[in-house]
Amino acid sequence: MARRTTKQPLPDDFEEHILDTDIRDEMQTSFLEYAYSVIYSRALPDARDGLKPVQRRILYTMDDMSLRPDRGHVKSARVVGEVMGRLHPHGDGAIYDALVRMAQPWSMRLRTVDGHGNFGSPDDSPAAMRYTECRMAPAAVAMTASIDEDTVDFKPNYDSREMEPVVLPAAIPHLLVNGSAGIAVGMATNIAPHNLVEVVQALKHLITHPQAGLDDLMRFIPGPDLPTGGKIVGLDGIRDAYESGRGTFRMRATARVESVTARRKGIVVTELPYGVGTERVMEQIKKLVMAKKLQGIADIKDLSDRDHGLRLVIEVKNGFVPEALLEQLYRQTAMEDSFGINAVALVDGQPRTLGLKQLLEVFLKHRFEVVRRRSTFRRKKAADRLHLVDGLLIAILDIDEVIQVIRSSDNAAAAKERLIQVFELSELQADYILDMPLRRLTKFSKLELDKEKAELERTIEHLDAILADEKLLRKVVSDELGDVAKEHGTPRRTVLLGAAPAISAAASVEVSDDPCFVLMSSTGLLARTRDAGPLGSGGDRANHDVTVSAVRTTKRGEIGLVTNRGRLVKVPVLDIGAELPSTANDPHVAGGVPLSELVALEAGERVLALTSLAGDGPGLALGTRDGVVKRVNPEVLNRDDWDVIGLKDDDEVVGAVELRTGEEELCFITTDAQLLHFPAPGVRPQGRSGGGMAGIKLAAGQTVVFFGAFDPADAVVVTSSGSSTALEGTEPGSVKVTPFTEYPGKGRATGGVRSHRFLKGEDTLVAAWAGPGPARAAAASGAPVELPAANGRRDGSGVPAPQPIAAIASPVTAQVTGDAAAADAPAGDAVEG
Repeated sequence: MARRTTKQPLPDDFEEHILDTDIRDEMQTSFLEYAYSVIYSRALPDARDGLKPVQRRILYTMDDMSLRPDRGHVKSARVVGEVMGRLHPHGDGAIYDALVRMAQPWSMRLRTVDGHGNFGSPDDSPAAMRYTECRMAPAAVAMTASIDEDTVDFKPNYDSREMEPVVLPAAIPHLLVNGSAGIAVGMATNIAPHNLVEVVQALKHLITHPQAGLDDLMRFIPGPDLPTGGKIVGLDGIRDAYESGRGTFRMRATARVESVTARRKGIVVTELPYGVGTERVMEQIKKLVMAKKLQGIADIKDLSDRDHGLRLVIEVKNGFVPEALLEQLYRQTAMEDSFGINAVALVDGQPRTLGLKQLLEVFLKHRFEVVRRRSTFRRKKAADRLHLVDGLLIAILDIDEVIQVIRSSDNAAAAKERLIQVFELSELQADYILDMPLRRLTKFSKLELDKEKAELERTIEHLDAILADEKLLRKVVSDELGDVAKEHGTPRRTVLLGAAPAISAAASVEVSDDPCFVLMSSTGLLARTRDAGPLGSGGDRANHDVTVSAVRTTKRGEIGLVTNRGRLVKVPVLDIGAELPSTANDPHVAGGVPLSELVALEAGERVLALTSLAGDGPGLALGTRDGVVKRVNPEVLNRDDWDVIGLKDDDEVVGAVELRTGEEELCFITTDAQLLHFPAPGVRPQGRSGGGMAGIKLAAGQTVVFFGAFDPADAVVVTSSGSSTALEGTEPGSVKVTPFTEYPGKGRATGGVRSHRFLKGEDTLVAAWAGPGPARAAAASGAPVELPAANGRRDGSGVPAPQPIAAIASPVTAQVTGDAAAADAPAGDAVEG
């Protein structure tokens, strides 16, 4: 229930005085007072120590609480409460925000608060002050050092109950090193951080050369050094800012292009512009991608952690140039941002826009005054101590007499008077002797006092020299600045670039559709290379170099993979990965991509050959293990995944070749060494679901070991025999190379002719191949296996094989010369590189 109040009557002698004031005058006066309060009490830093009032009060309070770097952390709420209760007449939110910023390494180039706990990130706010802890950082000790030696003036706090410093001694040029940002009424300030070592070098140069110009100073301070690193592009705006106090420069993220997966390139960002967070960049990129203003980005991940720092990975889709995409990110996102310098600070209580030299001169003037006042304070303190030591030296010569004089005196006043008269002491010396406990007499000796007196005299002499000699004073300031730089200095983080290394405006973001070759090795590796020939013309060969299939295509095209299950799978050429380098003779496939990363194969399914999916060619020829042959019309190869032949149970495809002319010779070789070849026109093309027609007639229990299609000119036949009862790959057997012309052609659906005579212990062909020679072979591991020279014995036995053969192939000469280039041999023939 509300309490009732009774209005007190006015006294009888009350006189009412009403003052008429123009509302415009009142508003002007009130606004100016408010603006003055904001400018001087909140928003703008002092040019001497570079601190705003709230920052200065935080550091002074922490120093007064002895929260030094060698002490434990205390709750941030305790510091905020002390500052708010004693010195700062504003809310706790403003104080805690300032304290948090002073502890964030991405906000301050040289932190003055050592935070413990969650102090936020460039994107996230910190935890509440009741959860975080803090103490002074080492740099804060240098800011408050010698504050108790009458180095700065003090003023009453907001309620005049305590005193606070007008400015800190500030041994560190805080305004330039950590910068400042603030918005007042009618004005604002924005100063970029700089490197401490560079600023100290410029200060020392200015001490010895007071008339130094801006160019001289910029030899030491070439530009800002931002806490988050990155790059600064263009230095003209920096010079303008250093000369007039106003200027703009561009900040750019540090990024590089690297392989993020086996098949995909990516842009890895390790440093962002000052004041830009990863979440902001990620959100901008996502919006641009959704609005279709930015193409070519597959995924974006933030992999930043405590050990490796910032790492933002932007995966680039195959078919896009990462460098050109990076230029688009610079233009359209905060990965490139601008920073406007507006160097406004308080000088002698007035806001002024200062250039680089003026900022350095104001700080040096302040340091000269601090060192001068500190020297005066220390000299007075040393002189006072010397005066007392002189009194002790007088008294200690006859300490017994001193004690006798004191004991014979009626009271302390009489003892003091008699000491002054007998020993010719001053009042201070007499009081010091009287106040000294007797137990301290055991510590005094004439030698110790003489030593202390000599040290005090040297100290006073040194301090007198500093106060009397301006050059010595400057040298002391210079030496102290050098010590500060040595203790707190760190290497430069930001790279300065005179101009941005940009990609040509004509450069396309997408990869051009240039001709290329796709190669498949015997060990199941796919590789993309600029050319495929001349191949296998000599030189040492390595594992995975036997290329069993090659196809000519373009970088943005598609190829087909034919499997033993009669399935054709389309694969974009760009998904194969980066183009492998190749020499004129040997494009190696060892750096290719495993087939398992491109297509999902079932158990027991393997890729046999590649096809270019050309819609205007004679099509694809297939041969199965049961002797079935089929020609597939090229127009049916128009889906991502098709069955190109209808297989019967337990049958599978053993060979697939893309025909170039349609006049090639089709060839079967069976496990019982029978060889049959006939012209391709003898096989009628069928649709996708067709099951083919009879190719070779098989004996009971025999199967087809090889099927191919090629030009019979200069072709050879390679057969390798072994035992059907031996474990696969354990018995080399024998191998034979025969010119293809030794084998007469037979009609389709016949048994063919004998191609290999088995020796004792041999009963089957373990490998066979026919095609343009000379042939090359590889073991199951991909290691090359040398073959014997061709002989003219059509049905003779072979020579012992050096090791089991798993794949056989032949070189194909092909050269890419512009967009109209074509392979000299049938695209799709097996090749060996």
